[in-house]
This record gives sequence, C-alpha cells and structure tokens, in this order.
Amino acid sequence: MNSTIRHLLSLLLLAGALRAADLTGQLGLQTWTLRHMNFDQAVAFAKQQGITNLQVIGNHIDPNSPREEYLKKKAVLEANGLRAYTFGVAGTSNDQAKNRKLFEFAKDMGISLIIVEPGDFAILDQLEALAKEFDIRVAIHNHGIRSLYGNPLVVRTLLMHRDPRMGVCMDAGWIASTGMKPAAVFKDYKGRVFDIHLKDKKVEKTQGDDVSMDTFIGEGQAQIADLLAELKKTDWKGVLAIETDSDAFARSPQEFVSKAKSYVAEHGK
Repeated sequence: MNSTIRHLLSLLLLAGALRAADLTGQLGLQTWTLRHMNFDQAVAFAKQQGITNLQVIGNHIDPNSPREEYLKKKAVLEANGLRAYTFGVAGTSNDQAKNRKLFEFAKDMGISLIIVEPGDFAILDQLEALAKEFDIRVAIHNHGIRSLYGNPLVVRTLLMHRDPRMGVCMDAGWIASTGMKPAAVFKDYKGRVFDIHLKDKKVEKTQGDDVSMDTFIGEGQAQIADLLAELKKTDWKGVLAIETDSDAFARSPQEFVSKAKSYVAEHGK
C-alpha cells in the first residue's frame, strides 16, 4: 500500500470518527421536565425544540390506561415526527401481573428500554425474567446517595451477574449531588449505562444535610463537559435525556432546554 492510499484511508477513518463523536443527534427529553404540561402541550414543545426522542412519564402516557388510549397517543407522536424511546421512571412492584403489563405496554409502544427504580431489590429478579422474555432492556435509575441505588457500587454489584439487558439509567445530576463525578462513574459501569439523564446540580453545605439544587446544564458540579468527552471517546450510542428536578425550570422550560441544547452543541461535537 503506497503512502497516498494510506493517507486517504487515514482521512476517511478520521472523518468517520468525527461523525461518530457528534452527540447532538443523541439528545432527548425526559418529559418530567414538562410535568406542568399536558400531553398535547408536551408534544408541541418537543416538536418546537426539534427533539424527537422522548423519555415519557406516566403524566403524559399512562401504561395502565386502556390500550386504545395509549396507542392513540403513540399515533400522535408518530404524526409529529416524535417517538417514545423509553418510559420511566416506571413503577414496579412484587406483583408479577403489574410488571408484565408494563412490558406489554412497552412492546405495544415500540419501546425497547424501561427505566426503573424498584423499592425492593427482589423485584429485579422479576424484571430480569421479563427483560429476557420480551427482549426489552431495563435500566436502573439513581437518586441521591441515601436512595437504594444512590451508590454506584451497589448498582454494579446488583448487575454483576445479570443478563446484559439489565443496565443503568445514570442521572448525572444526582451523581454530582453525592460528590462523585459522572464521567468517572460512567467509566466504572463498563458499558452498562443504557441511558443518561442530562442534569446538573450544585451542592450547598449546611450545618445539617447538604442541599443540592438544579442548575442550567454546565453550571453545576457535574462537570458535564468531561462526561460528554467520555461519551465521545467511547462512541456511546444511548440518549442524553434533558431533565430537571427544579420546579421553577419546569414551569418555564424553554430557557432550560435551549441552554442544554446549546451546551451539548458546544461540547458534544
């Protein structure tokens, strides 16, 4: 192979790497951010923002509603160029029939990933069996350090010997609230992160418990730029679902979502 051909191949490989490194096409929206809107308002907002991937909450599409009702909403999403790529954080229990209904809903909706945060570790056995049966992935979400799944070491231990369809929905903001760095936690999960809640928080020290508060993306302690760099380096293929716990942001989400998009456009390419 002569030097000219080698040079051309190198340029092609570089161009491919650069295309793969653009995370802007992997942005989604967790509709918890739109919790003060009804379904139709949330659809209009997502369409106006140009975000097609929605992580839907029960306020907007209820998995326990009649099948005809949620299929009508699926049709509305499709007519507007949107899709519910996942649902969550979904309620789960020790009731096998209720858990099965959740997976049947996901199958009907064309959802291939369910976000969960079970109140009992034993429920994971049921969810794993259903994940295998339906071939639908399950991702464990984390809240603060005092929640069952707030410590990533606990989650890694729970997943260690489970089916590869069992993984993590990593909430970057809640990771930051523990003092850990989302980029490092992402690496420690070694490929088990299926979904990411793109959230940022700052922590204020008090004489009692520390208090964490949502910020605009990139303005808190999550070091989101480092996380995006790690995602690009590993060619991660999941969705970055923009989310906020702040009621003030949720009541007027335009600026919050627009700034999140701009941040990823700046640091995610």
